[in-house]
Amino acid sequence: MATRPVEIGPAGLHTARAIEHLRFVRGLTQHQLAARCTALGRPMTNTALRRTERVRRRSGVDDLAVIAAALGVPPTNLLLPLPSVSRDYRRGC
Repeated sequence: MATRPVEIGPAGLHTARAIEHLRFVRGLTQHQLAARCTALGRPMTNTALRRTERVRRRSGVDDLAVIAAALGVPPTNLLLPLPSVSRDYRRGC
């Protein structure tokens, strides 16, 4: 029986956009960012990074931590804000 992949939710979508945005701001190619991640001890290919940015690959905590370090930001910068959580708080939920 084939397993169905787990969908990437709002946090994953935001994280993918944040990684791509910060990479552009830093002037890095996917190859360069992947090389930085590898140099920090977490081997990563540009293909894995591209699939992450295009929301075709789920990233684990270890990947996100090293991507954040390679980009020079705290990991929370890749995860927050979550648009749906922000809306709920504004409504007083």
